[in-house]
Amino acid sequence: MHTYDNQLFVIGGGSGGVRAARIAAGLGARVAIAENFRYGGTCVIRGCVPKKLLVYAAHFAEDFADAQGFGWTVPPAEFSWPQLIEAKNREISRLSGMYEKNLIGSRVDVMHGTARLVDAHTVAVNGQHVTAEHILVATGGAPFVPPIPGIEHAITSNEVFDLPHLPKRVLIVGGGYIAVEFAGILNGLGAKVTLCYRGAQVLRGFDDDVRMHLHGEMVKKGITVLLRQDVAHIDKRGDGSLSVAFIGAQTDSLSVDAVLYATGRAPNTQGLGLAEVGVDLDSAGGVKVNAFGQSNVPSIHAVGDVTNRITLTPVAIREGAALAHTLFGPTPVSADLTTVPSAVFSQPPIGTVGLTEAQALAQAGQIDIYSSKFRNLRHTLSGRDEQTLVKLIVDTANQRVLGAHMVGADSPEIIQGLAIAIRMGATKADLDATVALHPSAAEEFVTLRDKITRSA
Repeated sequence: MHTYDNQLFVIGGGSGGVRAARIAAGLGARVAIAENFRYGGTCVIRGCVPKKLLVYAAHFAEDFADAQGFGWTVPPAEFSWPQLIEAKNREISRLSGMYEKNLIGSRVDVMHGTARLVDAHTVAVNGQHVTAEHILVATGGAPFVPPIPGIEHAITSNEVFDLPHLPKRVLIVGGGYIAVEFAGILNGLGAKVTLCYRGAQVLRGFDDDVRMHLHGEMVKKGITVLLRQDVAHIDKRGDGSLSVAFIGAQTDSLSVDAVLYATGRAPNTQGLGLAEVGVDLDSAGGVKVNAFGQSNVPSIHAVGDVTNRITLTPVAIREGAALAHTLFGPTPVSADLTTVPSAVFSQPPIGTVGLTEAQALAQAGQIDIYSSKFRNLRHTLSGRDEQTLVKLIVDTANQRVLGAHMVGADSPEIIQGLAIAIRMGATKADLDATVALHPSAAEEFVTLRDKITRSA
């Protein structure tokens, strides 16, 4: 019988890896973990947490303006980007420290350095070879940028959090959730924002009504959205500004102070030695795993974004917990990811759970659509021209709710409760029988009556 230094070695100190390490240690396993940057991973260091802090900051411009409609006299406000970034950095440092402290408190051997697989049971870290019965790869993902001329002048979501100054004019390239979120953030903080996306509409993969509604609201807020266009090349001028040329002749070249690329993310598997030890990877470099997070090499496992599946922090956390219980608990556990809620912290934000209209139609064959657009009560006095969208998708045959979608203030907070109901199999009659909480935007989901029936 082999004797290993550890029962589990985790490569990557992000949300999924940390959760797996702590739970495995709590189940009595000997666990070590290595991280080559800062503990906390993408979400804590340069992802959802700092992004949400910047979203809060960006909202104050509209809050100050809206306050006048409620009788407040607000003096001209001044914004300091360096002050915001300094405050953000303090909070991120605190959280990163807590991640490491909690690991140590859970009796996990915490290492700093780049880990690389030597064989199916051995990892090299800082010149030291460490063996483990099981190895977990939880290295997340990284921004992808295309190899166009001048791409070295662009930044990604990694660098935008640490810019010394807020750029006055920004081009954001991409149409996914990171792109639309930063469009809202930078626009709200005072930058002139143009978003360029090569597709027909932003947020590919989301419900079409949600996509169109957000597009319209972004334009209302002053964001220029260029669809079906892509960047040909970027040139840097003598004054430090950037000149961006587009493919085709639809749009003239654009002069900006920064170009932010948000064109997707790729799994962090380069240089880990995965292929060398025989681990199967998909075409994007993601680790192929089964329902229990195990790769084709039995001792090597993976969770989170590095598997190139559902790239959400709570999913990585759930997968990490399930893996730890599978390896060291009484019975194998697979993460139930059939009904995963998600949010886009755009302005206004999006909350969504379940199937889109197109997905539901393909699955059920016939569906009932309930939707409503309305002006939030707040804006009856603020005077702001912002519309909220709510939408329910119901299987006509059994009346089970297949999807719920919302664009508007507090959408992520509201959709979390609906996710519980939908996962439990709620029907439209269940929502109809629920007493509305008035006045609220959330009540719209239990008062929807007018429907449109569609068939595949």
